[in-house]
Amino acid sequence: MEQTIREIKVRRMEVSDIGPLANIEKQCFSRPWSEREFGHLVGKTDALYLVADVTFEDGMRKIVGTAGMRILGNEGDIDNVAVLPEFRNLGIAGKLLDGLLDMGRQKGVTEFTLEVRVGNEYAIKLYEKAGFVSEGIRPGFYEDPKEDANIMWIRSKQ
Repeated sequence: MEQTIREIKVRRMEVSDIGPLANIEKQCFSRPWSEREFGHLVGKTDALYLVADVTFEDGMRKIVGTAGMRILGNEGDIDNVAVLPEFRNLGIAGKLLDGLLDMGRQKGVTEFTLEVRVGNEYAIKLYEKAGFVSEGIRPGFYEDPKEDANIMWIRSKQ
């Protein structure tokens, strides 16, 4: 991206973010979520979805990333962390993940889980940095292309 970023704000998803989030999904995943799927999550008490809202030096704003999870009791099942390709390696995914974990803990979540493609070394390192530990492999979990999933957890300390 040619423009200089002034601010990266991580905030809860709003209805107006649904279109941009569907676009991010199309650019990041082989099986993207639709606008309708995101729309079903707005306002749900068992869902926490965040966006990375970037403001540039010229005042323009753009949604460049998302992270979300479903909350089941004290567990948070992280569905996705995605950043537009041209905004990667700027710390945005880490900010989204940290925000998701912090807000989840505020809602009483003590354990977090996710699946990540075994070949996605960048994401695995990001999750490990946040405290996730690999607890197994889910064979053939992903399609397009077919790939195993690394199952990762942050467990509460008993």
